Amino acid sequence: MINILLKKFETAFNTAPFSKIKNEDFLPAIKQGIEDAKNEIDTITKNPEVPTFANTIEALDFSGEQLDRITSIFFNLNSAETNEEIQNIAQEVSPLLSEFSNDITLNEALFKRVKAVYEAKDTLNLTTEQETLLDKKYKSFSRNGANLPEDKKQQLREIDKALSKLSLKFGENVLAETNKYELHITNEDDLAGLPEGAIEAAAQLAESKGKDGWLITLDYPSYIPFMTYADNRQLRKKLAIAFGAKAFKNDALDNQEIVLKIVKLRHERANLLGYKTHADFVLEERMAKTPETVQTFLNDILEKAKPAALDEFANLEQFAKDLDGIDRLQKWDSAYYSEKLKQKLFDLDDEKLKPYFKLENVIKGAFTVSEKLFGLRFEEINTIDKYHDDVLTYKVTNTEGEYISILYADFFPRPGKRNGAWMTVYKPQYVKHGENSRPHISIVCNFTKPTKSKPSLLTFNEVTTLFHEFGHALHGMLANTTYPSLSGTSVFWDFVELPSQVLENWCYEKEALELFATHYETGEVIPMELIEKIKASATFHEGMQTLRQLSFGLLDMSWHGSESPENITSVKDFELKAFENTKLYPDVSENCMSTSFSHIFQGGYSSGYYSYKWAEVLDADAFEYFKEEGIFSMDVATKFKDHVLSQGGTQDPMTLYKRFRGKEPQPEALLRRAGLIK
Repeated sequence: MINILLKKFETAFNTAPFSKIKNEDFLPAIKQGIEDAKNEIDTITKNPEVPTFANTIEALDFSGEQLDRITSIFFNLNSAETNEEIQNIAQEVSPLLSEFSNDITLNEALFKRVKAVYEAKDTLNLTTEQETLLDKKYKSFSRNGANLPEDKKQQLREIDKALSKLSLKFGENVLAETNKYELHITNEDDLAGLPEGAIEAAAQLAESKGKDGWLITLDYPSYIPFMTYADNRQLRKKLAIAFGAKAFKNDALDNQEIVLKIVKLRHERANLLGYKTHADFVLEERMAKTPETVQTFLNDILEKAKPAALDEFANLEQFAKDLDGIDRLQKWDSAYYSEKLKQKLFDLDDEKLKPYFKLENVIKGAFTVSEKLFGLRFEEINTIDKYHDDVLTYKVTNTEGEYISILYADFFPRPGKRNGAWMTVYKPQYVKHGENSRPHISIVCNFTKPTKSKPSLLTFNEVTTLFHEFGHALHGMLANTTYPSLSGTSVFWDFVELPSQVLENWCYEKEALELFATHYETGEVIPMELIEKIKASATFHEGMQTLRQLSFGLLDMSWHGSESPENITSVKDFELKAFENTKLYPDVSENCMSTSFSHIFQGGYSSGYYSYKWAEVLDADAFEYFKEEGIFSMDVATKFKDHVLSQGGTQDPMTLYKRFRGKEPQPEALLRRAGLIK
């Protein structure tokens, strides 16, 4: 039997043949892919000709194409549609891939050729994109151990192998904890306050598991409505503690030891490569450049946001006391009383808004906004294989009808899917042999499922989440570079959130909302008064929200900027110290954030969580430009597409940004939008 993953995909648009791939295909295909890629590297190193950009740098960037394709399919499934078998394979292949990555960066003959091209770069007459590629290839060797003596190279290999297994295990534990917990409610009185849709969804979930009553889980579409609306404070407390205690119970799924090991190994690795800390290593290749810049950036915003946050918190506490005699607000009161206060101040709650945000309409809204801005058309097609029935598939073209991309969209929670929302790539864009090979992009979210009586109706927060991920998708779909490693979202991590965060702004604009926010039953366009309330409430509790985001960034920097992580013995104590300056609510002893902080211990955000706030500065500044010229200004949109979305990582992000905006971003734009300065 020929392994389908090792054949050319005979499918529409060369998409992944999901239904024909068996789990047992992955391990042999990845092993074979590694062998084939090694042979391609050997061809480069054994080339008798003098090293050139084409025979070394370009050849290296296009090597391992099939392996990249197989692993992107595999690891995307491990996030969106996993099972025990896939998780076991992941534990087996991760060290192999880590070893292979080291085989490349620690290959002396290969580095010698790369270095020879790098040292001759001034004589090569390269394009800007080629110069960037050469610089990145050289740094990928020099920053990852190519100059180390042999014994240190071996040490690096061992560290990388261990890290790849630990971060996988971390994620598996978080997913298992999320899937394991159920709050089983049998007394209808305990549902008081919950919206009808949330009650129906909880009943449907219980029924699907053969239980009476209602089930609430730690999946966001179940957890968040309960924490926001349930009047039963004891049950909110129970659920909040369960959510915050994920992988922090000193049992088989505990992540404390894993966190300490990951942090120590990352530090050891950075030291080995000549860096003071893991943060120093990571930030060298970011817009921020140094940990000091990040700390200053976070602390500057903290200084401006904290007075507002303390005021908001005092008001919220007084409101809860007046309403229900609550003397001390706890974490499980936060969403509940915030929502009550918001309703009182703005006469606005998600239940009034949700009927206007039927999922299908919001998807159409994202499509219409991108058609008006970037000339894209989306056609749902059913000829593309998918990994789950819930997945929707689209062919994306431009106004001339030219094929741009394939888009997969996966919107509902299920047991094999991790929480949260993300965009990912099944195949990157690049130009080879004169042909522009177009990308396959995917967005994955966890929204409220349709029930027997209602379609999927989104909260306003879910609407902005969809637009956020769609902004990432545009960055991938509109990619137009030559080399795969510089394409789409392959940019500095503190720049990658700009396209996603800037697109969220259209969710607050009348001109955009009227295109898609129509009542799911009557077809009535969202009333102007609701739009005005959405706008007015946009900065509600912005100080507290900012403090929360900053706390995550500061925790990340504490873990990865520490010069002696080997001295850290308690994950919880370390976390409390990191949260000291941003703390509003009393601590909950049973809870710990770090043990389920997947962004930094499983995803790629270590020393990078600050980039959400960093990109908010860029996005607020960029959207001010749109507002000045009109939110559907073709002129501004074309500049954004030509200088940001299509360029990937071909140049320094600040150069690209200034080319679009005409100047550097102004932090005041963010503070103005957040209502933190007038």
